[in-house]
Amino acid sequence: MKYQNTIEYTQIPEKDAPLSLLLEADPSKKHIRSYLPGSWCFAAIDTNHIKGICVANRVDTFIAEIFNISISPEKQKQGIGTKLLEFSLLELTSKGIHRVELGTGTFGYQLTFYQRHGFRVEAVIRDYFLNNYDQPIFENDLQHKDMLRLYIELNS
Repeated sequence: MKYQNTIEYTQIPEKDAPLSLLLEADPSKKHIRSYLPGSWCFAAIDTNHIKGICVANRVDTFIAEIFNISISPEKQKQGIGTKLLEFSLLELTSKGIHRVELGTGTFGYQLTFYQRHGFRVEAVIRDYFLNNYDQPIFENDLQHKDMLRLYIELNS
């Protein structure tokens, strides 16, 4: 008989956030070390293994920023990222957050993912990936250069 695993969505201590998973979404250990301390870490856990992570932190009284959201490659395209983002937004709302912001590339599946969930473009930061990462970041043979700043207003 085949048993289907169920994913648990919960908040975990920042020290338990797996660096290998965070690096899936952000290739810079330096950047991860800069935003991880004091952050809220929301996780998708499958049979005691963290398969997804969302790292957010308060940047103003009612504003939080999502700095990283990543799903293990073997668990992608199964709806876990959607459920993790929805769980994270609900948790942020319960913490008094009214607006969530984030930065992402100007193309690719991440942009589509966020827009599908109601995030809107607020600004473009030219040359962000060129100026802030030691190594070029490529996706589908295109180099990420500029960052889009996105936001969503939460119902509180």
